[in-house]
Amino acid sequence: MFTGIIEETGSVERIKPTANSIELTVRVGKTGRGLKVGDSLAVNGCCLTVVKLTTRGAAKLVRLDLLQETWRRTNLQFTEVGSPVNLEASLRANGKMGGHFVTGHIDGVGKITKWERSGQDWVLDVEAPPEVQRYVVFKGSVAVDGISLTVAEVLKAGFRIWIIPHTQEVTNLRERQVGDAVNLEADMIGKYVHQFVSARGSS
Repeated sequence: MFTGIIEETGSVERIKPTANSIELTVRVGKTGRGLKVGDSLAVNGCCLTVVKLTTRGAAKLVRLDLLQETWRRTNLQFTEVGSPVNLEASLRANGKMGGHFVTGHIDGVGKITKWERSGQDWVLDVEAPPEVQRYVVFKGSVAVDGISLTVAEVLKAGFRIWIIPHTQEVTNLRERQVGDAVNLEADMIGKYVHQFVSARGSS
């Protein structure tokens, strides 16, 4: 379980396809403190398991194995060596809940259709697939590349979000452009409410 509060951006160090999986190695900084083999790490909002740790100076290299299915269904397939990725270690029981409950299970991949500055802030429009759009509500939560964000406007086939300068500066949004793919996870509470209402409507 995660909160959607990004701790830092790491960088992709290596991508190695194997017969059954993809070995993804990411260079991490403060996120690596206390990290152990077997721990969960959210990479662009995707919950992955640490399989190997290597210390290199002040940084750590974290190896994560992705199933081919995970690779195909997330925007990690578009990363290259050097690509910035959002990182968040799993939520501790005594940790602060600053965002919203994020499971790290990606619901779909969206596409940035607008990304521009507006005064001191930024406007981000994302085209969302139907499996995500059905849960999007005004002022509701959504995770975009693992970032906990609030929906400012529901669009016909997506949503709009206002981004403050801090979020733009400390996440990989600073590198994003129109047309880029982003991982999306709808609000978990919204999913349960939708399922409950749907079940009652069909009974």
